[in-house]
Amino acid sequence: MLIESLAQKTRLAMITVLATVGGCVLICGFTVWCCISLVNRERDQIYILDGDIPFLAERAQLEANFTMEAKAHIQLFHQYFFNLPPDNDYIKWTLGKAMYMADGTALKQKQAMDENGFYSDIISSSAVCTVMCDSISFDEQERKFIYYGTQLIKRRTRDLKRSLVTTGYVESVPRTRNNPHGLLITNWRTLENKDLDY
Repeated sequence: MLIESLAQKTRLAMITVLATVGGCVLICGFTVWCCISLVNRERDQIYILDGDIPFLAERAQLEANFTMEAKAHIQLFHQYFFNLPPDNDYIKWTLGKAMYMADGTALKQKQAMDENGFYSDIISSSAVCTVMCDSISFDEQERKFIYYGTQLIKRRTRDLKRSLVTTGYVESVPRTRNNPHGLLITNWRTLENKDLDY
């Protein structure tokens, strides 16, 4: 009778200890999960100070802004590549900026234009080239774009308006000072560059 009572008490003590340890593990696990989710939520919030007043700003996901950033990158690249005044140093600077934003296909096109005397013609004739973006068609799945623009070449004797259509792909790369969008234009080529009117 005494041994039976001791066995029951030992079993009851063991069950109590196991239940207590199990409960502690569950409570600790739940606490850790709550802390991790709270920290992750706090990381998505950014506070901006205006003087002494903090404002809460939500950090957006990269995918939500990808199309917008890709279009801005494409437009900026075309501005650097095609907005050219009759200043050799400025042309070199803008083309250098454009080369950070695209792969070797842009360099090949620049070299072809240089060999055809395009840049020297701009400088010698005091021409001013500007490009205006009409629209950008962007396929988010393939990351392919088609840029539609109007190029205006102003010379002393006449003004020339040309249609400009280019295409290529956009690839993600690390962000740098020279490439703030963290994107690279690949397989870039001109589909159309024809005179519209004088």
